[in-house]
Amino acid sequence: MVGIAVVVALALVATVTFTVVTVRKPLPETSGTQNVPGLAGEVTVHRDEQGVPQVYASTAEDLFAAQGYLHAQDRFFEMDYRRHVTSGRLAELVGDVPTAIDADKVIRTFGWREVAEEEWNLISPESRGYLQAYAQGVNAYLADRSTDEIALEYTVLGATVDVATPAPWDPVDSLAWLKAMAWDLRGNYDDELDRALAYGALEDVELVDELFPSFVEGGNTPILAESDLVEDDGRKGSRTAPADVAWRGDALGGAVSSAAAALDAVPVLVGTGDGAGSNSWVVSGDLTASGSPILANDPHLALDVPSLWSQVGLHCEQVSADCPFDVSGFSFAGFPGVIIGHNAELAWGLTNMGADVTDFFVERVRDDTWLRDADAEEWVPMESRTETIRVAGADPVELEVRSTDHGPVVSSVLDVGAVVGSPTEVGTDFGEYAVSLAWTALEPGRTADAIFAMAAAADAEDVQEAAAMFDVPAQNIVFATTDGHIGYQAPGRIPERKRVSGPVPADGTWPRPGWDPRYDWRGWVDAEEMPRSLDPEEGFIVAANQAVLPHGVGPDLSKDWDHGFRSERIRELITQQVAAGRPFSVEDMNNLQNDDWSPFAAALVPALLDVEIDDPYDADGQQLLAGWDYTTETDSAAAAYFNAVWRNLLRTTFWDDVPEGMRPTGGSRWLVVVRDMLERPEHPFWDDRSTVNVVETRDEALTQALVTARGDLTVELSKDATDWRWGALHTLALEHPVIGGESVPALVRDYVNPRPVEMAGGSSIVNATSWDASTGSFRVTTGPSMRMVVDLGDLDASTWVTVTGTSGHPASSHYTDQLSAWADGETFPWPFSRAAVEEAAKDTATLVP
Repeated sequence: MVGIAVVVALALVATVTFTVVTVRKPLPETSGTQNVPGLAGEVTVHRDEQGVPQVYASTAEDLFAAQGYLHAQDRFFEMDYRRHVTSGRLAELVGDVPTAIDADKVIRTFGWREVAEEEWNLISPESRGYLQAYAQGVNAYLADRSTDEIALEYTVLGATVDVATPAPWDPVDSLAWLKAMAWDLRGNYDDELDRALAYGALEDVELVDELFPSFVEGGNTPILAESDLVEDDGRKGSRTAPADVAWRGDALGGAVSSAAAALDAVPVLVGTGDGAGSNSWVVSGDLTASGSPILANDPHLALDVPSLWSQVGLHCEQVSADCPFDVSGFSFAGFPGVIIGHNAELAWGLTNMGADVTDFFVERVRDDTWLRDADAEEWVPMESRTETIRVAGADPVELEVRSTDHGPVVSSVLDVGAVVGSPTEVGTDFGEYAVSLAWTALEPGRTADAIFAMAAAADAEDVQEAAAMFDVPAQNIVFATTDGHIGYQAPGRIPERKRVSGPVPADGTWPRPGWDPRYDWRGWVDAEEMPRSLDPEEGFIVAANQAVLPHGVGPDLSKDWDHGFRSERIRELITQQVAAGRPFSVEDMNNLQNDDWSPFAAALVPALLDVEIDDPYDADGQQLLAGWDYTTETDSAAAAYFNAVWRNLLRTTFWDDVPEGMRPTGGSRWLVVVRDMLERPEHPFWDDRSTVNVVETRDEALTQALVTARGDLTVELSKDATDWRWGALHTLALEHPVIGGESVPALVRDYVNPRPVEMAGGSSIVNATSWDASTGSFRVTTGPSMRMVVDLGDLDASTWVTVTGTSGHPASSHYTDQLSAWADGETFPWPFSRAAVEEAAKDTATLVP
């Protein structure tokens, strides 16, 4: 299952005086003059109707100090929660909560905080100065404020645990947050584990391979054609898995299950699962009404309250080498700068590349040693350390952390069962088994430098230089410049894996034997080899988590991609408009971001309509599909029925074949699997293994899915099929990560959680409001965490929106003031020039030393 955010059990919350005074006490002043110790000069802050701050300062240090001050004003508890998570200290904040303690154990095992401390000495002096200034601004706001003046959450938590005064913000707190971003966007981690789990159940490599089709089998277009590349390093060929893998049926199950359970304990802070991805595209000025490029981006990540992104503008009064920032966009509360956005010369968007940056190693261990080389029978000591996890209101917990050369041992972090088995036969006298994790983010890197460099970039060369430092997570960068260029750049630290002829594939798709040194990483793909493109002949670039390059071209980045149905739909709609001779506008891009046409329906409905259903009542739902245009608006009865059929078809077809932990979520991979199976009516997956002496075929599985969906929606919605509505099933129920769960009394829960909203779209749809079929629920799990469209011809004509609002205070008018507009696909004006910012200003504050 996907790791869940920690929820706090509050037995004594009734003692909290939950009054207007209590909830409004943390609200900050957003106008007038405010004293901020440490500033060198005055800073002006304009806030627009949505409360978005635009900051003007004379030095870069004052700019980031002000940003830290504003982040603390609006969202300090969110920042504090994140730093407790990323340092493995969540139980210190929320108390004796088992999920919090489990999360602390896993993150201490990773050592995120220790890696961040190493990065502090690796990044540039300028970046250290910016991070120190940011921390200084945060601490200036915290100074002399009690916890109830900082955030409501501390008041609520204080009903059950002793809430300490928050520690001062440390610059390393910001660096540690980057580890959470890298973890949630880590690539094919789940697929690697799932292959092993599936083999344990199926004991057939070919059937496992069918559950993980290649991107080529999806039939869609990669981001770049070979002819688009600025440089082609000439490396061709691909790595193919051997026809068989010598894995015993029970060999890997215990080790992999233990590792999976441990790693699922990490709270989701950014996003994970099939729905975590993004859309981005950029169109040349030759194809736009303004004659300048237009760039669009909408990252599909976890949807929380407050939202992941904090909108901001950061403007040096005079742009110079000493103060190079004139940038606006989306920031993370807890980190200075802008992650996605635009400056006066360049706009950029990010989508998750999905590069394979993790590998699991099955280790042979004996006492405190591990087998580094089976042929040489070389046993070496494991590294070991003891971590003490402090728990508010309870005794501390001791944790022994062990590591091999490959990385931390993750399979024994939690008490989740014995670790047994091995992916290959190596004899009986080689000790016990464990699973370690190799992950690029556990090596210190310079991503912080890259973020500041991107904010000041002006051209493709600047983007390439920034990308070379953007170690984790590996992202697709699309960009456009005000002087008319568009481009793509792949950053990221990608492991070099040696081609190995052996029983286990060495391409990163399966866990690998830790006792065979041939499987060890050989370094990193050189930054010069990473794919890039400038002004492709086609006139546009679409990056939506699909494969970066055609099969066999360039460096090996991954074997497990999103299968490209979103990207293909975006390409189709852009191509159609180009063929019609109609130039693109910002409005066109906003409309494209909200396209809710379903590739699942287009592929499956013809087969569903061919099924004969004799009972008229049972056939009511099927009749809705005839003539349906495959759009998934909230009021669509056909969309409601089709998605119920899809959910039930996945359950009927695969639940008897695969372990519970890898039941189909319904994402793009499963569409390719089922679409291909439709051509094979006797495929073994159609058969229900639970029936005795009966072998089911395709038509029986389709019929069962159709009929049961009719019955399900009768119960869930209405007996009359024409009353069904997709939006009634497909809702977004935002939940506060700490005080919004079911264990929290309704008085608090109902106050901090916004009312559910109905959503159009769905999984692998451009409007990617994903849901998880394995849960049986249609509730939205991930989606467009923000939407932005940047007009490089008139930056003030750009638009943006985020899920909730700028504030993390439930009593603020900006807590959820963007939610309804976001849900309806609407956006807000995005002023950039000083004149536009001042015209849009509703509040102005002056921060003084």
